[in-house]
Amino acid sequence: MIGARALRLAILAAGTAGGLSGAAYGLLNGQSRHARRIIGPPAREPLCADGVHLPTGLGPVPRQDLTTGAEPLELAVLGDSSAAGLGVDFPDELPGVRLARGLAAEIEVPVALTTRAIVGTTSQGLAEQVDAVSAHPPQLVLIIVGANDVTSKLGVASSAALLGDAVRRLTAQGVAVVVGTCPDLGAIRPIPQPLRSIASRWSLALGRAQRTAVEAAGGYAVPLADLLSPEFLTRPAEFFSTDRFHPSAAGYEAAATLLLPVMCTALGQWRGGPLPAAPTRSSAAEARRPTSRIVSRINRTLHRGGD
Repeated sequence: MIGARALRLAILAAGTAGGLSGAAYGLLNGQSRHARRIIGPPAREPLCADGVHLPTGLGPVPRQDLTTGAEPLELAVLGDSSAAGLGVDFPDELPGVRLARGLAAEIEVPVALTTRAIVGTTSQGLAEQVDAVSAHPPQLVLIIVGANDVTSKLGVASSAALLGDAVRRLTAQGVAVVVGTCPDLGAIRPIPQPLRSIASRWSLALGRAQRTAVEAAGGYAVPLADLLSPEFLTRPAEFFSTDRFHPSAAGYEAAATLLLPVMCTALGQWRGGPLPAAPTRSSAAEARRPTSRIVSRINRTLHRGGD
């Protein structure tokens, strides 16, 4: 997610675009300092459990332990701290690990996970991460990025264009690409109002622009803000980690549950039916539903053969 040190840049951009008065700018600047003090810097680097994960749920295991002729599917994860899984306490809770094992079980083939995501990355850093995997292109790439862009000097259009370029480079190599679009930063309680509302509007606008850019480049977009922000808003103690900023194991699990069917679809391996159209912004009533009900609603649409 976003770096707390960059909140001031979001205020500057908001003030430039919206013509904030000096008093309003001072209020938001003070709120950003307050949020930075509460959140603080990351206590540690993200955990890592790269390697081959088996359909049985075991992993990572050495490649030499695979049966002769068994070639794992190569999965690379790119993006920011949410892609890297910052905030969990155990390797099994990492989003990349959950997805690698879920994918292996679904397609019944070992999955080799490589994580290139870096804490603090914006869309400007994606080109370097794409370079890192392009020498030996994987079959599937997952990208989660955008929250840091909200608090950087990048505009929505520029950020979306950079993401689209990264997806286009990968799809041109025959790589299937799935993108989890920018989460709703309005769910982060340590950011006070009205700064939180500014961050929310910006992140939602970026998510919409990202979806357009990703689909135009041949990738698959999963609108994480639309699908997950109600849960983070109504159950923050469960869905955020102890820093109240990055997702907890439960938050990453909810995201993985939504990303996995789309990743299978991108590979032509989803057996649950066609994916539904991306949902519109959740209503207030939907915001009170637990994640299991949202997932059940998606699954019912899948099995009905929705759009």
